[in-house]
Amino acid sequence: MSAAGILTATVIVGAVGIFVGLFLGVAGVLFKVQVNEKEEAVLSALPGNNCGGCGYAGCSGLAAAIAKGEAPVNACPVGGEAVGKSIAAIMGVEAESVERQVAFVACQGTCEKAHVDYEYTGIEDCRMMDFVPGGGPKSCNSGCLGFGSCVKACPFDAIHIVNGVALVDKEACRACGKCVAVCPKHLISLIPHGARYAVACSSRDKGPVTMKACDVGCVGCGICVKNCPGQAVSVTDFHASIDQEKCTGCGVCAEKCPKKSIVKC
Repeated sequence: MSAAGILTATVIVGAVGIFVGLFLGVAGVLFKVQVNEKEEAVLSALPGNNCGGCGYAGCSGLAAAIAKGEAPVNACPVGGEAVGKSIAAIMGVEAESVERQVAFVACQGTCEKAHVDYEYTGIEDCRMMDFVPGGGPKSCNSGCLGFGSCVKACPFDAIHIVNGVALVDKEACRACGKCVAVCPKHLISLIPHGARYAVACSSRDKGPVTMKACDVGCVGCGICVKNCPGQAVSVTDFHASIDQEKCTGCGVCAEKCPKKSIVKC
C-alpha cells in the first residue's frame, strides 16, 4: 500500500473515532439518568438481604420508597433500630422507636406428644400436604407438619426442625416474615422479641378433639384466664391467647395450664 493510501486510511479511522466519541458524548448528556443521591445513600445503609420482609421488592425498592417519602425510615425489619436511625439521619427526620420482632411457632407437637394417623412417605414439603389424606399424617390438623418449608424459606438459618416441630433461634431471626408467609398451617407469627410467655398451640378444636390429637394442645379450659393477675389472657373458640402489652411475665398462666400449652419464650 502506498503512503497516500495509509494516510487516507488513518484519516478515515480518526474521523470515525471522533464522530463516535462526539455521538456517545451527546447521547450521554441527552439520555442521562438522574440519580437520587438520598436514594443511593439509603440503599447503602440497608443490609442488602433483599428478603422482602419490608413489603417491597428488595432493598432497592425500599430505598426508592423511603427516598420518595412513601415508606418509613425504619421499615427494614432486618436492619432493625440501628439501620432505622442511620436512614433517619440521611433523610433528616426522627426515627420512631420500633420494638424488635421475632418469629414464634405456635406448636409443641413433637414426635412424642403429637399423635399420628399413619406413616407418611413422600415429598417432604408442608405445602404439599393439602393433597394427602387428612392434610398430613398428624392427627392435629392445626399442628406443625415438620417437613421444613419454613426452614427452606428462611434466609438467615434461624429456623430448624427439631423432633418433628419447627423451632426458631430468637437471636438469629431477623423477622423478615418469609417463614410466616410460607407456613400452610399459619402457625408462625411475629411477636415482640421481649415477650415472656406465649401460647404454643393453634388448635381451635373442642377440648376432647384436641386431647385425642396432642398431649400438649390447648383445650380452652380458661384456667389461665382465671389466674392471670393482669387480665392478659383470653380464650376465644377454645383457644387461649396472650395480650403481650398487658403481660407482665409473672408466669402464673404457664404454671396453672393443665396441658402445658403456654410456654416461656
